[in-house]
Amino acid sequence: MLNLPNLLALLRIALAPLMFWLLVDRQNTLFAGIHVSWLDYTAALIFVIASVTDFFDGFIARSWNQITKLGGILDPLADKMLMLAGFLGLVYMHRASPWAVFIILTREFFITGLRIQAAAEGKSVSASLAGKAKTVLQMVAIGFLLMNWPYGDALLWAAVVLTLYSGWEYIKGFYT
Repeated sequence: MLNLPNLLALLRIALAPLMFWLLVDRQNTLFAGIHVSWLDYTAALIFVIASVTDFFDGFIARSWNQITKLGGILDPLADKMLMLAGFLGLVYMHRASPWAVFIILTREFFITGLRIQAAAEGKSVSASLAGKAKTVLQMVAIGFLLMNWPYGDALLWAAVVLTLYSGWEYIKGFYT
């Protein structure tokens, strides 16, 4: 069912590759004459808009009782696509540590697999407070790194720590 929360998730899915394109295809003739900083600003703006839709799609779905199975698939897919586009683009641009990104993405794929296994077993492994905080910190780190602001690297490594901790919470929740 296509409702507003699902449309917001679809918008995020569409914005992720657009942002990635701005980060990795800077030699494209379409961008000729545009200063590279404007590509950074545009990618950062797209990332902020997409990140805001992440908050609103869940809020609206719960508030308006519009939670759907399609939304349960689209929302995490859109989240992963956005984070993947941001992190891979930043690694490509040499603005993010490949090791930090590797650790974060490995955790994301592992926990996604764990959640699929939990669902197959009829268990619910819902997002914890640490998991939500991890997402926010990852988004802030990506934003800082996209803008090439100070402390972006420190925020990225803080996100790695919180990512590992929240992953541990998911694992613990699955086995208890």
